[in-house]
Amino acid sequence: MTGPENPALDGTYAHGGAPAPDGTRAPDGTTPALRSDQWYRTDGLRSFSHRARTRQLGYLPEEHLGKPVIAVLNTWSDINPCHQHLRERAEAVKRGVWQAGGFPLEFPVATLSETFQKPTPMLYRNLLAMETEELLRSYPVDGAVLMGGCDKTTPALLMGAASVDLPAVFVPAGPMLRGHWRGETLGSGTDMWRYWDDKRAGLIGERELSELECGLARSPGTCMTMGTASTMTSVAEALGVTVPGAASLPAVDSGHARMAAASGIRAVGLVREEARLSRFLTREAYEDAIATVCALGGSTNAVIHLIAMAGRSGVTLTLDDFDAVARRVPVLANLRPGGAHLMEDFHYAGGLPGLLGRLGEKHLHLDRPTVAHATLREQLDGALVHDDDVIRGLDDPLAPEGGIAVLRGNLAPDGAVIKHIAAEPRLLRHTGPAVVFDDYRALQATINDPSLGITADSVLVLRGSGPLGGPGMPEYGMLPIPDHLLKEGVRDMVRLSDSRMSGTSYGACVLHIAPESHVGGPLALVRTGDLITLDVAARRLSLDVDDAELARRRAAWTPPPERYGRGYGALYQEHITQADTGCDFGFLARKGEVPEPYAG
Repeated sequence: MTGPENPALDGTYAHGGAPAPDGTRAPDGTTPALRSDQWYRTDGLRSFSHRARTRQLGYLPEEHLGKPVIAVLNTWSDINPCHQHLRERAEAVKRGVWQAGGFPLEFPVATLSETFQKPTPMLYRNLLAMETEELLRSYPVDGAVLMGGCDKTTPALLMGAASVDLPAVFVPAGPMLRGHWRGETLGSGTDMWRYWDDKRAGLIGERELSELECGLARSPGTCMTMGTASTMTSVAEALGVTVPGAASLPAVDSGHARMAAASGIRAVGLVREEARLSRFLTREAYEDAIATVCALGGSTNAVIHLIAMAGRSGVTLTLDDFDAVARRVPVLANLRPGGAHLMEDFHYAGGLPGLLGRLGEKHLHLDRPTVAHATLREQLDGALVHDDDVIRGLDDPLAPEGGIAVLRGNLAPDGAVIKHIAAEPRLLRHTGPAVVFDDYRALQATINDPSLGITADSVLVLRGSGPLGGPGMPEYGMLPIPDHLLKEGVRDMVRLSDSRMSGTSYGACVLHIAPESHVGGPLALVRTGDLITLDVAARRLSLDVDDAELARRRAAWTPPPERYGRGYGALYQEHITQADTGCDFGFLARKGEVPEPYAG
């Protein structure tokens, strides 16, 4: 995408002939024109109208004319606890933009709250990506600051911004403070699952649960474990589209406000340098983002999001790319749910700069640019690690391979994933009889039914929970273990589904099975009692049923009815792709030109 040109620009204001305050001129070969000039600096009626309406907003000509217009896209809302503080942080961003000689305009965009939005915010990730792209394209905007952090907001904002390809900086919401309960440090999500199982096992009661409600999440910010939120904000920093160290800054730390202001300053600089996102979102950057996910022991959701994000940048990523990187990059971050510590510990141990510095030239492309430095090598110069237990060295990793493995076999011909670092090792090679559930409601209603005969060796199978079947791939993948097994001390079982799971979850959970059951994938053919074999070392997931029998079952299978007759859901079901290709909309992911709007 090249910068727009407007032959009506002549280097002067249409209403007085004075040059722009910052020296910006029309495309005369001296100083690049601003994209927003099309709205403000032509001789036509529309430009006059745009200036008049900006006066209506209360702005003087000196405040905005000839200055880079920076859109501040804010995902704050009253229902999103992860972003509770972003209303204030937007003011810090705008402060930075003003200080750098830019003109900030704040845009409220869709808030995707992992906590409250049903059936899942994953259903709406592409909606926010569309909104981001079209807002940036249709308004007088020269660059952007993208404010997000809760699971789906980071990929959505970056997908949309990559598609329009303007200069942009991402501002992560930051993790919340650590939780506390009766002298114990808690990690949101991870300890919620653990104590809920303890409640079901009869180990704690309602009083303890009530206290835990008040101790798990104590401040604004995203989950302070290495869940999807911190995985994806770390991905943004690894891609080079944040200021250094932004991903792990606690949401309520004063440094977070300073980071927000610095991001506003940098956004103005990127516009003046004509540094579009495509300069940074390269094949090498995405490979480094995969390496970062592996070294962090990050969320399996990153696989879907990175494939979709890369596609918007014209870069093709596959599941095989993830598995190849995971086999060579060790886990260095000792963070829950796969390790012991929390994001606050990670930040003060050196944060992502410290971790990337330890990955170094062996695992990263250090000579690519970032929004803050000429090269990643320059950005990491002097990065230190202050706690070798939190951020391990290459010679003392938490695990020798990255925490995510890609599985294939007759049950997942297009692939599946498992976060094996968060599973009990005894289950990483396992054969057991399937117990099949056709949907999550049925599972919830019957999981404790003694007639099912579930044992610790059973393989729990959930279908109907993929991109179409869910709909939206809800985070159902950490299937509940029956109460009677929890009381016997069982805390992990092999569990299979075409859904996702929270990055804060744990266990031997095989996820994202593709194709999903709803479109006739092999998962639709599994019956209770079938033997299923999981072999993580061999990267295999097999249904031990002969081909002839599977053919008979397929002939008898009928597709389920469509869920939506109208609305966004109908658009979603018509265009969503499968998990192995990123769950983007086909019409958004494909190549094609989109014209610049005519503002005159």
